[in-house]
Amino acid sequence: MAITLNHTIVPAKDKQASAKFFAGIFGLQVKEGEGRFAQVQVNDTLTMDYDQLRPVVESIHYAFHVSDAEFDGIYGRVKTAGIAYGSGPFDHKNMQINSERRGGRAFYFEDIDGHLLEVMTA
Repeated sequence: MAITLNHTIVPAKDKQASAKFFAGIFGLQVKEGEGRFAQVQVNDTLTMDYDQLRPVVESIHYAFHVSDAEFDGIYGRVKTAGIAYGSGPFDHKNMQINSERRGGRAFYFEDIDGHLLEVMTA
């Protein structure tokens, strides 16, 4: 059996708002339910579980490998939302895409809690 990541807990100031932000940008849905977490199903095996009971003390980096079509959709939603993005983790507001990343494209942006999200095609 291959090892897969099942879920990760994401600290949030407002778990519903943070889950809706992430789901909206990535073209996903927030799972319905009244549990402790606001969950977003990322793929068959992974959920992002937003929890506002955990303090947001520092930025966490989350990286997502996506197809070219998914990249274009996510990038388009980031631009439409007027979110600053950039070509590197230390240059994530320069409004440029890294088009030389391992033979693909990548960009970085912050979510509403200051976590750094990376989207890459290769």
